[in-house]
Amino acid sequence: MKLTMLGTGNALTTECYNTCFVLSDENGYFMVDGGGGNGVLSQLKKADLNWKDIQNIFVTHKHMDHIFGVLWMIRMFAQAMQNNEFDEDIRIYSHREVINLIRSLAKSLLTPKQAKFVDDRIHLVTVHSGDRFNIMHHEVQFFDIYSEKDRQFGFTLEVEENRKLTCCGDEPFNERNKRYAENSEWLLHEAFCLDSEKDKFHPYEKHHSTVKTACENAEKLKASNLVLYHTEEKNLSDRKWMYSDEGKKYYHGNLYVPDDLEVIEL
Repeated sequence: MKLTMLGTGNALTTECYNTCFVLSDENGYFMVDGGGGNGVLSQLKKADLNWKDIQNIFVTHKHMDHIFGVLWMIRMFAQAMQNNEFDEDIRIYSHREVINLIRSLAKSLLTPKQAKFVDDRIHLVTVHSGDRFNIMHHEVQFFDIYSEKDRQFGFTLEVEENRKLTCCGDEPFNERNKRYAENSEWLLHEAFCLDSEKDKFHPYEKHHSTVKTACENAEKLKASNLVLYHTEEKNLSDRKWMYSDEGKKYYHGNLYVPDDLEVIEL
């Protein structure tokens, strides 16, 4: 399985794309969030991924930098369906609030001929905390991350037997989800900025964490590999080594600080 980071930045980045990614193997593609606009289509093209192949999408929460790119994906699918250029169905997963919002926006913004595919061939799937689904022949379990802002879900995905990947969303890990994340081979955790720069970027005011916090969480959860994303962009050119240098003080597994379009073999 591969993890392709389409974007790694926080909501207001302009030098890199907002955080979203694709998990893929011989069974298909699973996209998580879409960034803040039609830039997701450009990122997919740069990553040599065909948007038509991405037939399963998960939206963590309703913030603009996560949901608007998904609406562009819906438009592309609906237009292709209207023109008889796409024969498959797609599924978009999220909790009820996000699903209702996507449905409302899609039906309002698409043409009537395109909107008719929403809930027909573009399936909007409501998930509840603890629900399990078979996606790309892998068991995926969704869970409420207990966000301090808008409701948000994360998930675990069984890469192989006794090997799981856990995505914590874009807020600090909550101890109530230990049963999902503990002993993950791969842990995906946001890190808004360096701990040494927390007075500059004020991550806690935004309900985000520092590299130190993310690494301490991964250490406690006994994660073998940690991927950091959803960062500020002021240190973009030096982000990889700066974050790695600070993180290794608190985490002793394999630490990844990917750039946009970077591919990680899981």
